[in-house]
Parts: sequence; C-alpha cells; structure tokens
Amino acid sequence: MDSKLATRVSRRPPPQPPAATRSAVWLIGLLVVLCFFSLPLFLALSRGRPNLSDVWHLGVSVTARDENATAGSESSDAPPPASRDRLLGGLLSPDISEGSCLSRYASSLHRRPSPHLPSPYLASRLRKYEALHRKCGPGTLSYKKSLMQLPSPHSMGLVECRYLVWAPTSGHIGDRVLSIASAFLYALLTRRVLLLQLADDMAGLFCEPFPGATWELPAGGFLPDHIKGLRRGSDRSYGNFIRAAKNKKDGSDDGPAGLPAESLPPYAYVHLEHDYQQPEQLFFCDDDQTVLSNVNWLILRSNLYFAAGLFLVPQFEEELRWMFPASDTAFHHVGRYLFHPSNEVWQLITRYYTSYMASFEENIGLQITTFAWNPVPFEEYFKQVSACTSQEKILPEVDTTPGVLHEATAATSKAVLVSSEHPEYAEKLKSMYYEHATVTGETVSVLQPGGGGNHSHNQKAVVEMFLQSYCDVSVVSGWSTVGYVGHGLAGLKPWLLLAPRNQTAADPPCVQATSMEPCFHAPPSYDCRAKKKGDLGAVLRHVRHCEDVGDGLKLFD
Repeated sequence: MDSKLATRVSRRPPPQPPAATRSAVWLIGLLVVLCFFSLPLFLALSRGRPNLSDVWHLGVSVTARDENATAGSESSDAPPPASRDRLLGGLLSPDISEGSCLSRYASSLHRRPSPHLPSPYLASRLRKYEALHRKCGPGTLSYKKSLMQLPSPHSMGLVECRYLVWAPTSGHIGDRVLSIASAFLYALLTRRVLLLQLADDMAGLFCEPFPGATWELPAGGFLPDHIKGLRRGSDRSYGNFIRAAKNKKDGSDDGPAGLPAESLPPYAYVHLEHDYQQPEQLFFCDDDQTVLSNVNWLILRSNLYFAAGLFLVPQFEEELRWMFPASDTAFHHVGRYLFHPSNEVWQLITRYYTSYMASFEENIGLQITTFAWNPVPFEEYFKQVSACTSQEKILPEVDTTPGVLHEATAATSKAVLVSSEHPEYAEKLKSMYYEHATVTGETVSVLQPGGGGNHSHNQKAVVEMFLQSYCDVSVVSGWSTVGYVGHGLAGLKPWLLLAPRNQTAADPPCVQATSMEPCFHAPPSYDCRAKKKGDLGAVLRHVRHCEDVGDGLKLFD
C-alpha cells in the first residue's frame, strides 16, 4: 500500500509557478542574454581597450573565472581547499601531463590559496603566447626560416615570428630567476618567443613551462656561437647600433624611431646587467622600443628584475594595466606560471615539506643573506634579526631569568624555516629556544634545510626558495633575490631586514614592505618622458622606490 502511494505521489506533476512569476523569470533571462552578447562589443568600443579578438577571449575567460569563484565558495559538497584550483585561477594551461612535471599542479597544495587571482586578460594572453610558441619554437618550419636571416648584414624586414633570447649570466640562481621572469614579461608585451640559453648549472632545475614546445635554445649553430662574444660595448650592442645608425642619417635629429630598416641588423644585443650605461638605459624609452620592434632577433643578458622599468614605457602601459590590474602582482603571477621544479628537485622539496613543515600550524620563513660589499659581524646581525622578530611579534620572546620556568601550553606551534649560507644563524636560534622557554608558552621549532646530500648548489637554492614560499610569514634580508623569489611566489608582503651600516645593526631592524614585488636594483637614471635625468620613482604612482634599496624601483598597487 505504501509503495503504491509513493508511486502515485512521484507521478504527480510539479506545481507550476504563477503567470506573473513566469513572466519575471522570462524577462530576467532575456536581460542576461542581451548582456552576454553586448559586453564584448561594449568593451571593444570603450577607451583603454585591447583589440576586439582579445576582448572576445576576455569574455570567455570571465565565464570560467565566475565558475571557479562559485566552486571556491563554501558549500557542504565542495572539495577540501587543498584540492581546488590546480590551474591557479586560469594561470596555468592543463595541456601538460601531470607525470612529466609533478610540481606544476601539486606545488600550490602546500600554500594557502592565493588571494591574488590572475586577470582574465592575462590568462587569455598566456594561452595566445603558448600557441605562438608552439608555432614558432625550435623545430618548427617558422623557426628554421627565421634562423636563415641571421647571417645577413642587415634586417630583411619583419617576419612572422620574432624572438627574445635570454643569455646566461654569472651570479646567483635568484638573480637569474628574476631576470627570466622580466624577460618573459617583455616577450609577452612585444609578441616575441622567449628562448633560454641555459648554462650547465641550470640544467634540470625546472620543467618546460609551455605546452608542446621547448623554451631552450638549441645548442650549436650561428646564434649560440655568436652569443659568447656579446658583452657591454659589443658591436652588436643595441646602444652602439643606434648610435651608428643615427650617424648615418647625417646628424639629423629625428629620433631613433625614424631609422630606416636597412640600417637595422638582423639581430641585436641588449645589455641590462647591473653595469649597463647610457645609451643601453634608453631601452626603457618609447622611441627606442619602436626601433627594437623592427629587429627580429634580440639577445638579452641581464641579472636584474627589470619589470618595473617596463611599466615606465608609455606604449606598454595599457597592456600592463589589463594584465595586472594590481601592479604589485606581476612577479607573483609570472613566477608561478613559469617556474615549476623538475621532478628530481620536486622530490627533495615535497619530502622535506611533508616530513618537517606540514604538521605545524604556522611556518615562518627567515631568509638571511649577508653581502661581501656590506660585511657585518655575525653577533651584530643576529641581534638585528632577533630584534625584528621580537619587536614585530613574529616570534615569541624567551625568558632568560634564572630559576623561572614557563610550562608549555596548547598554544599555536610554530616552525621557523631558516635559509642562509651561514648555518650559525639557525644553530644560534635553535639553541636559544632549546635552552629557554618562551614567555607565551608557545613551542618553537627551528628548521634548517639544505644540509647534506649529493645535490648541486643551485638545486639546494631552488629547494629553499620554494620551501620559503610555503611559509605563512616572511622575514628576508634586504637586497636578497632569493628572498624576493620566496615571498613573491607566496604572495606575501615580507618583513625586510634593513642593511646594516658601518658593520652595525640597523635601527629600526626591519620594516614591513607595502608591496610583495621584488626590487629593480639598478634602474636607469634617464627620464624618457622629460628627456633628461630625473627621479623615476616619482613618475608614476605605482612605480616607487624600494624600502631596502634607496635608489631601486618596485611596483606598488
């Protein structure tokens, strides 16, 4: 009887809404459809816009972003936070297999979800770049055609594919990671294909970031052989050929933008290392970028994070606004898109994180770097580090009063991940918390990665940078590019340990940065807009001086 009743109830047609309700629903649906189809046209006709094709892709990306946002809201059947957003809000393409690069989709699971979502336009531009790289990268017919023009004495006119070749530099892996990120941003802005000539000590550190293509410049051939001799002042240097081409114009002062194509070489060298001078600094001027846009191959050598300088170029401003509505997320997004540790390096990272960091409620990253050009005694700098973490309530104080005991409570357990080439900092901190109780009753563990193992210096450095990026709070030495990478990937505004003076600890010991961006240590001194030397930290609201490097520039929101 009950089953028959249940059957009859289930067959009863659902109640229909009143006619007025149906009319209202129909009207709302019509408005939604009209908005969907009119939005791309409205954006295309508005000021400060990309082209119509980009706007249409933007519309598609907006829909995907809305779905991700909905999926990320609290609901009873939603997946746990760690399993969401493997593609980082549309930043990553799903077209690379998980097995070929384990860190690509798993690295973010060790971090708190980033509050800084990439713009739909940036996601669209990255997909377009990936298509361009597949079309023009090494091994393609377009690449072979482009190589054929390199031995020519002058430019043969624009071709379908243009290239930016990043040449290896000496120095720390942190410098090189920041330089590559800047180079990729420049390639995005100028529709060039980025290729890296990797030194032997960088081999096997990172996965290929672009689906179905390599970003490594093939060994051998005309270009790799000629890159070796390119340095500041080389005949192929951008600054030198601009000067020579202007002289051929019989002294006319029309500006570099008016140079004829036959006066331009098939490839040019751009020197943006810390020792660059004028006219290389004119790279950040509008006219000079117009000239470089007519050179099919650019070879770049840089040990700087020069992204802030690109924001000073007027012809890039609009595109950068669409890519990064919040200016200080540039490295956060570009770095997380490009750099994924290889499977070998990832095994070291995830093994350490799981064994030592995962169980703590809060991980505090402490990255300590000292520089030969600014020496400071160990005890003096440790005093500065302790003053910073104590005054800013980053770490609990210890009670050194004889005979006084503090019982450990159930308060939050903290771990301090100490990264430094000088192990005595971690040892001193470890003994301090081992020998003395904290006044708050909290337990503090001191972790020090990178001890043993038959691993290269650069492998250990990449491991430490990524472990630092999994911390909840970041304290880093000013000027440290390793520290910049760690807190930039994490999306944190760090506490910056200010540089000691005269071998004495700085006072105040540290300041919290108002931007998570790395610092451009050696910006140009020439103001292209005013056509004279000037303070480039006062030209744009979102490009200002760094807290740790007085003359440096960084991006702010």
